[in-house]
Amino acid sequence: MAFVFFSKAFGGAYMKSSITQIERRFDIPSSLIGVIDGSFEMGNLLVVAFVSYFGAKLHRPRLIGIGCLIMAAGSFLIALPHFFQGLYKYETSVSHSTDINSTASILPCLSNHSLAVADETFPLLACEKAAGSSMWIYVFLGNMLRGIGETPIMPLGVSYLDDFAKEENTPFYLACIHTVGILGPMFGFMLGSLLAKIYVDIGFVDLDSVTINHKDSRWVGAWWLGFIVTGTIILLSSIPFWFLPKSLPKEGQEQSQSKSTELTTVAEQENFLPDENQDHEEKNKPVTFQELAKDFIPSLRRLFKNNVFTLMILTHLVAVNGFIGMITFKPKFMEQIYGQSASKTLLSQCNMGCSCSMKHWDPVCAHNGVTYASPCLAGCQTSTGTGRGMMFHNCTCTGEMMTPGMNMSAVLGQCPRRSNCDFMFKIYMTFSVVGSFISACGGTPGYIVLLRSIQPDLKSLALGMQTLIVRTLGGIPPPIYFGALIDQTCLKWGTKNCGGRGACRLYDANKFRMTFLGLITGLYFLSNMLWGGVYRTVVKRQKKLTLRNQAKENGLEGNTVDNGHANISIGKNKEDADNESTI
Repeated sequence: MAFVFFSKAFGGAYMKSSITQIERRFDIPSSLIGVIDGSFEMGNLLVVAFVSYFGAKLHRPRLIGIGCLIMAAGSFLIALPHFFQGLYKYETSVSHSTDINSTASILPCLSNHSLAVADETFPLLACEKAAGSSMWIYVFLGNMLRGIGETPIMPLGVSYLDDFAKEENTPFYLACIHTVGILGPMFGFMLGSLLAKIYVDIGFVDLDSVTINHKDSRWVGAWWLGFIVTGTIILLSSIPFWFLPKSLPKEGQEQSQSKSTELTTVAEQENFLPDENQDHEEKNKPVTFQELAKDFIPSLRRLFKNNVFTLMILTHLVAVNGFIGMITFKPKFMEQIYGQSASKTLLSQCNMGCSCSMKHWDPVCAHNGVTYASPCLAGCQTSTGTGRGMMFHNCTCTGEMMTPGMNMSAVLGQCPRRSNCDFMFKIYMTFSVVGSFISACGGTPGYIVLLRSIQPDLKSLALGMQTLIVRTLGGIPPPIYFGALIDQTCLKWGTKNCGGRGACRLYDANKFRMTFLGLITGLYFLSNMLWGGVYRTVVKRQKKLTLRNQAKENGLEGNTVDNGHANISIGKNKEDADNESTI
């Protein structure tokens, strides 16, 4: 279970870390990326209710093994478009040919103007093979398969573990599983960071001919390679589940089956279960599929009458909205906020005579530390050199932000980070680590409260319904509405080869920060308020059941009259059968 939790988290984290690369490769906006990311939850919700309910009556380990195979197939399907598409052609506005002598000079203004005219006669044949074609559907379907395959792991795996482990050991096992599982995102993001620096078409092109580096917003890393790696890991994690039995002896009762542990389970769960239903009948006789289906709706009705369960679902729903939105766009947030500075007024007086194209994105970094969208928009008059070593001179727009006599040249690529960005990034990561630690402290207790608040026969169904509801309303919408709002902060959109808007190249850092952090803060604040409601409900039920148990111990249950001031019990003794009642 620990291995499979690691592998699924490994694959999920890598998917999140590759969001920016996929967005650039297929030239699509953040809102569509949100739909692709949400396809995982769509696949999950298609089968989670049925898998959780019917799967609990079937061979749970084998169902988990089948799920892992489907997840691996989905990962391989995501990588498939790379082998169907042509080579990646990034957007550019000037010639970077390495065949021209380094001493040749061109006029960036006139060169850009000629390309703007050429855009209007772009051949239709190339449009059909553009990067932003419908190939992203493979990623959508593959991610949906990952969601379908992940479905049985949590509800069936956790219920299987809890059914055959000692009650006092369950929290420890869950903690071990989640501790190993949380290493998955760490390795997933590390792999994403590594492959993001490797060019997407490595092995297919001469890397010396590539004039951009991994810091450029047009750069696309080898995103496809990571899905092959994660798919293989998930495939390996499925192997042990094919050899596990349908059921195991209760831990501590391997030699002889007795009911002592079952009685302990019942006693512990009485501290959480609702008043109206605390019967624990054993249902050892085999049941047919028709009987299972007939009992499905009544089981749902029993489940949602549980106030603690319903309130916890609502709390998780709000918290997951904030978490999914954060984890989906956090790499983009760090890249944009702690990245480079940029020029906002694209057209100005300094470049009005250049007839610059607004479509192209070929950033240059001026010596004033500001990135301009193209040499033309920087007002550059001449250029020298070829390839990555090309330099532009007499850039009139850079002089507006410089003192007289300073260098007015620019080089290819976006400017490096500002001097204080590294320090601010370390502060941001420190707060992220502290916040993650505090959040993780509630993970295992939350699971235990959920498991102990429901009847044993509804355990798998409850975990499945929690997954269904939280992932339907907490997993699918956030990437979409987060992405749509983030798109509103875009300063410069890329242009597809055939025209039309591509992926965003540059964001307004302040608006991006306010939108992103504002949404997350609001959702987490609301979830904390709801957690307070869960705590109050559990405490009230605990006090009520404690008083009832005390009454049972004193032999007063069933004969007690409560008038708000005293408990009056009418009892008969041998010697004073005809005497007054005793208080």
